[in-house]
Parts: sequence; C-alpha cells; structure tokens
Amino acid sequence: MNNRDCIHCGDVFNLDSQLKRNVGGKINECPDCVVELQTEIKETIRAVSSGDGKMACIQILKFENEHDAELYRKGWDQWSGWNNQRSGSVHDVAFTKVGENSGNDTKGNVDNR
Repeated sequence: MNNRDCIHCGDVFNLDSQLKRNVGGKINECPDCVVELQTEIKETIRAVSSGDGKMACIQILKFENEHDAELYRKGWDQWSGWNNQRSGSVHDVAFTKVGENSGNDTKGNVDNR
C-alpha cells in the first residue's frame, strides 16, 4: 500500500484507494480533507464530434463541473447524426471551447460555418 500522512489533519491514507482517485486533490491530502476544504481543481473536459464534410469536426469543451459535462454529453448523443442541427438541452449548459478541428466539404475546403 502507498500510505501518506495528510498535511491538514495528520491522518494516514492510502494514495492508491478508489476514494482518493475519485475525489482527487494534492498528493499529500487525504480524501476527507479534499472534500471538506474543496481543494480539488481538476478541470472537466470533454471532446464531441460531428460528421461535417469528409472529415468529422471535433470540438474540445471545458465545463464548470462533472454534472454539466454529463448533461451536455447526453444531450449531444440524443441529437447526434450526420449534418444534424444541435438543439435542445446542449444550449442550456455553459461551456468554454478549448479547441476545434473543423471538417471540410467535398472539395477539401474548410467548413467555416
């Protein structure tokens, strides 16, 4: 086991435990302190893809929390399809676009919609 001492409370915790992996935090913080002190700063990022042109468009999006990311993904999956207009619940979730690889049309031109 990979045991560590917490810098906040002094308790010994297993760094490799499932709970520690789920809550995150710094390497020297126990899972309880991470949750209690809210020290986790993990960014929630998802990639979504659509079928535009010959090459699928891939967007990398950053969300405020895991719940918003899952809500967006479920909405995206519901409305997915080739050249399908996205509507409904995906527009209700706040996100920031981190990156994009646009598709192209049948002549090889980049689609700049």
